Amino acid sequence: MNLPNYFLADLPPEAELSPAMITEACQTLKRNREHYLVMRSTESMIKILCNVAERWLEPDYSFRRYALTAGPAQTGFSRETLARGLDGFFGQLTRENFHALLVQEFGDAKRLDALCAMPVEQKQNRMAILNAPEFQVHVAAGNIPNPAWLSMVFGLLLRSAQFVKCASGASFLPRLFAHSIYEADPKLGACLEVAEWRGGNLALEKALFAEADCVTATGSDKTLAAIRAQLPVRTRFLGYGHRVSFGFVAAGDLYGSSAKKIVARAADDVVAWNQLGCLSPHVIYVQTGGEVFPEHFAQLLADELEKREASEPRGELRAEHAAAIATRRGIYEVRAAHSPETTRHFCSKDSTAWTVIYEADARFQSSCLNRFIHVKGVADLTTALQGADDLRGKVSAVGIAAPDDKAQEIATQLARWGATRICPLGQMQNPPLTWRHDGRPALGDLVTWTDFET
Repeated sequence: MNLPNYFLADLPPEAELSPAMITEACQTLKRNREHYLVMRSTESMIKILCNVAERWLEPDYSFRRYALTAGPAQTGFSRETLARGLDGFFGQLTRENFHALLVQEFGDAKRLDALCAMPVEQKQNRMAILNAPEFQVHVAAGNIPNPAWLSMVFGLLLRSAQFVKCASGASFLPRLFAHSIYEADPKLGACLEVAEWRGGNLALEKALFAEADCVTATGSDKTLAAIRAQLPVRTRFLGYGHRVSFGFVAAGDLYGSSAKKIVARAADDVVAWNQLGCLSPHVIYVQTGGEVFPEHFAQLLADELEKREASEPRGELRAEHAAAIATRRGIYEVRAAHSPETTRHFCSKDSTAWTVIYEADARFQSSCLNRFIHVKGVADLTTALQGADDLRGKVSAVGIAAPDDKAQEIATQLARWGATRICPLGQMQNPPLTWRHDGRPALGDLVTWTDFET
């Protein structure tokens, strides 16, 4: 598929970007917004975004086919992993979900179009309208495409011109999405820019940030601190730093066929985007006292991951990532040999495709990812949270499997501990469109309110 050169990321690898090129691109985006975007209604934007999403779900859609054929070499994800990721993301972009998001965030889906009043505001003789940033910059991480895609969707919904700066070598999927928007509506596509360069290019970043009204960034805490230090005081900044996630399986659900279903759902979370997102579990805590013991759960999960490798292979890794897995495996292999009653080690043969480590120690252990999962036996949720206490405030999601009469109690305990998203195991990497990232409003932090007192 030969993509036209609509975006800076379409330039050949040898092309060098300059601060002047970045400034010119930003100013062009702002002009295009005034001509093609700012006057559009919220409903028209929802219609376009839903139409594009529906196309991405069609097997014969040209951009989907290209993502699945060229994507494995470009991204490292297998065709099957990419297909699951595309279906999960674009399946969320429906008219119903967009309206639910707008009502959740603003009380009225029309707030972006005109002055509106909720019943309580009517009683106070007040109305309000929302204003979005003229120009947003998104600094995307290079692990998975969802944050960049979602930033682009939200920016278009708010009618902001946007510049998406991708990590070096990570623009393939955001660029395809931008091209699909351009194909659906060229004028809308002209309000987007996608580029990539290695982080730390201060000259390019200074030119980019000087034009921005709002900057969003996903990455390490160090990266976010460096970006924040470069921004003018007037520029709004929303940073999403290093976060981890884990799962908890209550003993009451560990019996017979239920246990097998839970194991399959846990495998869904480990396999999705190869466990590389902040919503992917590093550890699954399994409560003792059920028919299936935690160490047996680890064995079942290993068996399930072996099956998934046949149906949804992980894909090739760079040498340094494969070496990290091999080194970590070696450590646990020695521990398992010396203390088989507290540590067990399961892994794919002749490859680093998947790894399951069982430990009786409740202390949270970060994974080296790429389908490397820890299973830890615990007496109860309190024990699990004590083991993860060093991570309080840095947990993106907790996936749970629990009987219906216990789930709300567990969720309340997790919320009081500091978890900002609690979901069923198996859905950790598939948040709803209405998800409040890190407990913050999805759109509310991007807009400014204007109140009109009548």
